[in-house]
Amino acid sequence: METKRLNVDINVDNGKSYSQAVDLLNNGEVVAFPTETVYGLGAVATDEAAVKKIFAAKGRPSDNPLIVHIGTFEELENYVNHISQKAKLCMEAFWPGPLTMIFKVKPNVLATNVTANLDTVGIRMPDHAVALQLLRQLGKPVAAPSANRSGKPSPTEGIHVEEDLNGSIPLILDGGTTGIGVESTVLDLTLDMPVILRPGGVTKEMLEAVIGTVSQPSHTEQNSGKAPKAPGMKYTHYAPNAPVYLIEKEEKAIAMALETLHQKGLKVALLAPENLSHLAADWFFTFGQKDTNEEMAVNLYHALRSCDATSADLVLATTTSTEGVGAAIMNRLEKSAGGKWYSADIQL
Repeated sequence: METKRLNVDINVDNGKSYSQAVDLLNNGEVVAFPTETVYGLGAVATDEAAVKKIFAAKGRPSDNPLIVHIGTFEELENYVNHISQKAKLCMEAFWPGPLTMIFKVKPNVLATNVTANLDTVGIRMPDHAVALQLLRQLGKPVAAPSANRSGKPSPTEGIHVEEDLNGSIPLILDGGTTGIGVESTVLDLTLDMPVILRPGGVTKEMLEAVIGTVSQPSHTEQNSGKAPKAPGMKYTHYAPNAPVYLIEKEEKAIAMALETLHQKGLKVALLAPENLSHLAADWFFTFGQKDTNEEMAVNLYHALRSCDATSADLVLATTTSTEGVGAAIMNRLEKSAGGKWYSADIQL
């Protein structure tokens, strides 16, 4: 299969690009497109055979549910049984935007492989001109996980999608670099107290300012082995080829770690803020000039992907606080590392 990557100017209505994408989706194919978080790989969410192509292209486990994207508020009631007052408040505050809400799904409407046979579904309205134009022109719900091979860092540029999925999908709508850089927050509204199943660009603090107390389980609690209600709750994700180890953002400790690893004959890629670029890593990829979580979120997946262009034996990634969007960054870093932290006695 030939994969076409079409550049779409978000400031110009490129009707040809959208019509190609709409025709492909209507004919049971998959299309990659940008959102404000990462690039998604979409299929019409009511078409079981089309959705199956998402899993095939990504190599994604079938028990991992997909998020459904819609282009208008009015569509939501077509797919869910009940829209609570808290859901309405969240829609008003955060849609379009990086918030996925979990609802009880209406039976026999969406394809069962979208929900992984659960009685719930995650739905969001993306805040990106290309995504919204595509969804509104199509007029159908689109199931879309990130447009990458399963387990790899999510794509924040069209070229990342092409690197992972070239020859596996027919079309990539390239709308440039995404804005936020980490996937949407997933909020379960089917419980008495709303629960954040996956932290993202809409933080716990932002949600609580709108709907009151929200629970955010620890990384361990989120990965308890139960059937996942949302993507990213199971399996290692966001990982480059070389194993990733987390390390605290402390210059002396990182310098000692690099010295120890080099004594073992290992080549190391270091992912860290720009102020640590002078350290003796074999490769250095920055999380940003400023030591802020927002900038780190934007650069996180690009830095992880850059490691695959090296011959590093392992990757050291510095951690951050869990305040605000830091919770989302640490969630992704812990997933990328599979929970591994650097210690002087690690064996590869």
